[in-house]
Amino acid sequence: MLAKAVKGLSAEDLWRIERIATPEISPCGRKAVFSVTRYDMNSNVGRSNLYWVDLASNKASEKPQALTSAGDRDASPQWSPNGDRIAFVAKREQSGVKDEAAQLYVIAAHGGEAKRLTQWPLGVGAFRWMPDGKRIVFISWVWPEQKTTRAQIKRHIQETKRKDSAQTTSASTYRFWDHFIPQGRVPRLMMLDISRGTISDLMAKTPWALPLADPGLQCFDLSPDGKHAVFCFDPEPEPRLDYPHALALLDLKTGKAKRITPQDGWDYSAPVFNPEGSSIACLASDLKTKHTMPARLTLLSLKSGAKPQPLMDRWDRVPQAPLRWAANGREIYFTAEDCGRCHLWRYSFSDQPESVVQGGWVQSFAISSAQTPSILVSIERADHPAQLYLHQAREPARRLDRFNDALLNRRRLGRVEAIEIKGALDQPVQVWVTYPPDFDPKKTYPLLHNIHGGPHTAAGDNFHYRWNTQVFAAQGYVVASVNYHGSSSFGYEFLDSITHRWGELELIDIEAATSWFESQPYIDPQRIVAAGGSYGGYMVAWMNAFAKADRYKAYICHAGCFDWVGMFADDAYGWHAQELGAWYWNDMQKVLRQSPHHAASAMSTPTLVIHGALDYRVPDAQGLAYYNTLKAKGVEARLLWFPDENHWILKPQNSLVWYREFFNWLTRYAPASIAPKRSTSIKAQVR
Repeated sequence: MLAKAVKGLSAEDLWRIERIATPEISPCGRKAVFSVTRYDMNSNVGRSNLYWVDLASNKASEKPQALTSAGDRDASPQWSPNGDRIAFVAKREQSGVKDEAAQLYVIAAHGGEAKRLTQWPLGVGAFRWMPDGKRIVFISWVWPEQKTTRAQIKRHIQETKRKDSAQTTSASTYRFWDHFIPQGRVPRLMMLDISRGTISDLMAKTPWALPLADPGLQCFDLSPDGKHAVFCFDPEPEPRLDYPHALALLDLKTGKAKRITPQDGWDYSAPVFNPEGSSIACLASDLKTKHTMPARLTLLSLKSGAKPQPLMDRWDRVPQAPLRWAANGREIYFTAEDCGRCHLWRYSFSDQPESVVQGGWVQSFAISSAQTPSILVSIERADHPAQLYLHQAREPARRLDRFNDALLNRRRLGRVEAIEIKGALDQPVQVWVTYPPDFDPKKTYPLLHNIHGGPHTAAGDNFHYRWNTQVFAAQGYVVASVNYHGSSSFGYEFLDSITHRWGELELIDIEAATSWFESQPYIDPQRIVAAGGSYGGYMVAWMNAFAKADRYKAYICHAGCFDWVGMFADDAYGWHAQELGAWYWNDMQKVLRQSPHHAASAMSTPTLVIHGALDYRVPDAQGLAYYNTLKAKGVEARLLWFPDENHWILKPQNSLVWYREFFNWLTRYAPASIAPKRSTSIKAQVR
């Protein structure tokens, strides 16, 4: 018998949830391995360990079994080609040696003690097994002028002895997200010979490096015969985040690389060899036409002179990495968003792909090597975090985990639905609504707008740890998440509609949603508030200047853009002119028209401003400038600033403070206590 539900989901519950990462299926198709992260509120950190599950068992009681337990950060497991071992990345202490940087470990598939494979001081990133099972290719940041691993280690020792902390650079890209690009280093592919323990730089003879923005598994692939690697690189002498990437083919024996994509202004990413090794599937975006052009599934034959072949030209959705070939070489699997959900799709080289697993939100997936593959997906919805499901031919999907059932079965969750309103340009706009647990339409509730960031992302049927609508709703708010113009998953025209006029259409959509909710008898029009992060933070600052006066009782701006000139300190400044339509020095008025700060004289609504000092995507000076402006104007404002957080809030204790301040602010201006039923009816006004 299930335990009785006692309350709604809380902020503390978010950190009790065990979080499942990307699964990997063994070569024989009988087992899967994945990591699970748990957070310790006392130590304020998360720890991840590996689990495996028997896919061949039909026992309902079969549960994933722990494979590792000694490590704090065991992650990214991959099966060896014959399935007898599992390699993974970890930071551990073993044999008296403590890892200062992530290293490669390996463990037998049946369990036992994990063995450290590397003691590489520069650290190990994403990796892939070579087909022979004797070598592993991994990413590491190295000094390009040092041609041997011994020279790399010597240089590392020299750098660790530095007494200063200065960062000097002449590069256009010198920091990303929350960290500076390792000074003087570039990401390259390295080769580990497992039996010898030796490491070599596979790209030492090339002038290129992998992309600078957190390069991972989607940057490279290995050919089935083990003779070549394909990798992404920025061909420009001085790389920048907004430049298009090309693909190169690397001969692993000679170390020579050649570019295999034309100089055509397209951005190529996520390359993966077909099972025969004769062609490469990848994603390609036509950036020469416009920076918002969607990625297209593209086939690149390795025959001399062959041109890239875009596929699914008439499909108005966007494939996402990773791409995975079926063993038969006639199908490609990928995820793609569709109207606020994310599904798993299969493309069989016919006209259009077909959806094979419906979201919710498919976070990750794996397919077996059988001719008719089994499919393992990690899928979440607005009412539950990621869960593992096995899909096999002619059989119903089978859930493989029960990690969070005990917790969630004791919680009351609110109903979630998607509605449609008429928004800007008289076009339909989707709004996700999360109702409080035990919602009673005869009572009245405050409305909380939860405005998503991006702007080219979407509010969806997913479980968000930083902006969890169930936690918001559990406090007694009806939560509205508007997929305003510019959002992804509704087609290219809808996504691109806001380019060069940020704020305009989005505000119309949000105001239209507010009018719709004001017409509902269960919403109190005197208790409407709005909160948003990143671009959502930009939108609440924009609303403070341009929304209907006194309509919103309070705002919460997390990591929001405030001044597009000051924003030039961010790590993505190369996109500014593309999104806004001009560099500020060429057309200041055009930029100012899209910048909330130029209309600060109209701002009068109380605002909680939240920011992290390590936020390089929206530097914290943006939040401080917004807060200072409101205080100088005499507007009620409160600042929550984290010296050790980036664009997100990632530490458990900081997150609890975030939620506490969030709800205290809302309660001050729009308390969630149940009010009497409204006695008047308001007709819908959709502007």
